[in-house]
Amino acid sequence: MDGRGLARAYYDDVVGPLLAAKWPELQHAAGRLGGGSDVLGLDDATSRDHDWGLRLTLLVDEASRDEVDAYLAAELPKTYAGLPTHFPFTGQTESIHHVEVASAEGFVRGRLGFDPRDELSTIDWLTVTGQAVLEVVGGPVFVDQVGDISAVRDRLQWYPDDVWRYVLACDWLRLQEEMPLMSRAGDLGDDIGSRVIAARLVDVAVHLAFMIERRWPPYPKWRGTLFAELPCAREVGDALRKTLKADHWRYRQQQLGRALEHLLNRQRAVGLPAPGPATVDFFDRPYLHANDAIIATLLADAPDLPRGRGSVEQRTDNVAVLVDPAARRAAVTHP
Repeated sequence: MDGRGLARAYYDDVVGPLLAAKWPELQHAAGRLGGGSDVLGLDDATSRDHDWGLRLTLLVDEASRDEVDAYLAAELPKTYAGLPTHFPFTGQTESIHHVEVASAEGFVRGRLGFDPRDELSTIDWLTVTGQAVLEVVGGPVFVDQVGDISAVRDRLQWYPDDVWRYVLACDWLRLQEEMPLMSRAGDLGDDIGSRVIAARLVDVAVHLAFMIERRWPPYPKWRGTLFAELPCAREVGDALRKTLKADHWRYRQQQLGRALEHLLNRQRAVGLPAPGPATVDFFDRPYLHANDAIIATLLADAPDLPRGRGSVEQRTDNVAVLVDPAARRAAVTHP
């Protein structure tokens, strides 16, 4: 049984009946949300060596939270389905139960730094990472008697259109700025330097693919796995793999350009502005970069924001920042 199936059975057979016995009128929601490969259905046998097992998110009103948590700590059986209900997470020594009891607002603010049911600003949207959103919307909800978490998930389906265009433009701008550096480094004989830049730009292109397809990207461990499920992945992925494998900078440049042409075609297909071609010459040098017309047309209907800075996950890949809602907001709002 995978983690999501295990969580569902745990709720149906153990946690739900315990709640009904003690508080038959308690309105709540339950699901497998938060962190962990199993939230996205990506867990396997290897996943079970740490932080995997009987895990569940239980959302109740704030006034009941502590009492429900204490009740479960005392009344849960020692095991279910041959697994312990209490166990330590990585780096911890204390065995505790892992039914995360929270209010809907508290759970969501802990992941996002705000409640999506409030009126959201552009800055709010730019502070979220795909992974943070997936911790709220990516896993299954088994029951939602109040509707709060369902309302939150509906609100997080995707960026507002103008913010979406801004984020897309920032990916294209990054490709425009750094593609010639990749080619120039290779032309000078700096193969390692050219490959490092190419790998960085492949990551930008993968992010761009998620953005075009209106899919929230997970953190790097699972990004390639979920990228492979995107409608554009076959053609774009083939070109990106060849970009990474290329032994000469000219072929590397050619294949990255081919990937961008496929992405631009897909951008056009989903109804976004996409003036071609995807790449143009960089001055009089034998290098290519992304076409500025793509960026300009996207920004024409985007918020008046600093050019090229983008969302927090476009600004930094520092894990300590990306997992901290307050740090993410500081990174976006700092002048």
